[in-house]
Amino acid sequence: MAEAARQAEAERQVDVERRAEAERQEEVERQAAAERQAEADRQAETERQAEAERQAEANRQAETERQAAAERQAEAERQAEAERQAAAERQAEAERQAAAERQAEAERQAEAERQAEAERQAEAERQAAAERQAEAERQAAAERQAEAERQAAADRQAEAERQAEAERQAEADQKAAAQTAPAAPVKTSWLARLKKGLARTGQSIGGLFVGVKVDENLFEELETALIMADAGMEATDKLLAALRARVRKERLEDAAQVKNALRDILTDHLAPLEKAFPLGQVKPLVMMIAGVNGAGKTTSIGKLAFLFQAQNAKVLLAAGDTFRAAAREQLMEWGARNNVTVIAQEGGDPAAVAFDAVNAGRAREADVVMVDTAGRLPTQLHLMEELKKIKRVIGKADGNAPHEVLLVVDGNTGQNALAQIRAFDAAINLTGLVVTKLDGTAKGGTLAAVAAGSQGVRPIPVYWIGVGEGLNDLQPFVAREFAAALLGD
Repeated sequence: MAEAARQAEAERQVDVERRAEAERQEEVERQAAAERQAEADRQAETERQAEAERQAEANRQAETERQAAAERQAEAERQAEAERQAAAERQAEAERQAAAERQAEAERQAEAERQAEAERQAEAERQAAAERQAEAERQAAAERQAEAERQAAADRQAEAERQAEAERQAEADQKAAAQTAPAAPVKTSWLARLKKGLARTGQSIGGLFVGVKVDENLFEELETALIMADAGMEATDKLLAALRARVRKERLEDAAQVKNALRDILTDHLAPLEKAFPLGQVKPLVMMIAGVNGAGKTTSIGKLAFLFQAQNAKVLLAAGDTFRAAAREQLMEWGARNNVTVIAQEGGDPAAVAFDAVNAGRAREADVVMVDTAGRLPTQLHLMEELKKIKRVIGKADGNAPHEVLLVVDGNTGQNALAQIRAFDAAINLTGLVVTKLDGTAKGGTLAAVAAGSQGVRPIPVYWIGVGEGLNDLQPFVAREFAAALLGD
């Protein structure tokens, strides 16, 4: 019984222990579950915390991006506003500039109209003066014609009397068996006329070599004489430098030797200006002739017509000076005197006259066509433009014309001739010069200045020089002859 009780007690005890163990096990499991739950809660909290931080970071990033986008938008708007402002300013500036240009153009137009009106007024006054001058010249021409006719009648009468006297004399001579030959008329050579024409210059320079020593005083006096003769500083310095070198090299001690040396040096200096006129190289040879008022253009054209005819050339003249009736009439007189056709239009366009003359010269198989132009000063810009137009129109009539563009220069103008040459050359590209009125001038050294290129002129060829009013007083320029005449040789 006791054993059974112990057995039962032991079983209860085991059962109690099992229940206690089960409770402990259950407690352990509850504790583990609680810890797992706590760990899960912690993990969930950590994840929620991380998610919250990620969300916060995303929100911050989004905010930063929104802020950056807002700033970019603001910057873009500021940039667009700045560009609109700049465009508005440019537009305003363009409008101001356009307004200023319109104003300037209006002022230029007004000035051009005033200038045109002034030129029209001046032209009207010149035309009126020209008409008065023409009337006076026509009256004078009529009187000269009447006088010429009276003189011709008197000459014919005198010639008849001389013929009768000659016949009587011949008969008397035959009867007396006298063999007396009549004296030949004395003719002055071209060189003599050239020397006479340049006598004043020749005396001032050549006279320095008479009875003097070859020393520095001679060179100083030569320098003064050359400058006074309008040779200019460039040519004077060049000539004297060459002369000093020659005197030293050849040890010249005699004044006559020095003079001969200067003549040779001057000849070499002037040689680039010497050029034969190309008559006959083209047919018709078209010559455009310009110059200032009073230089002798029309007279030179008449003399050249005479010279060309003497070389069997057929000549045609164009009266391009349509402003002065007297100029046209003067050229007509030269044409009649030389039996040369003159193309003229009273009051016409000078360029049109030149155009017609070139075509007429070709149709009539002329060898030379000379186009006269109105005298003008280089400062008269509108007239210089007209000269350019005449040259262009001549080129339309003949693509290679004008073949020669000549400037007639008054030899008495001295250094002023250089300004004329430079201005006309710039306008119409001169090919040659005709230097007139050298007779009696003290400024014969001007051609030395041209040869030296003084004042920026080109050494343009000098085709002819004139020392008088006679038909034979216009002759080709020869450097040695001119140099000798300048020194009085």
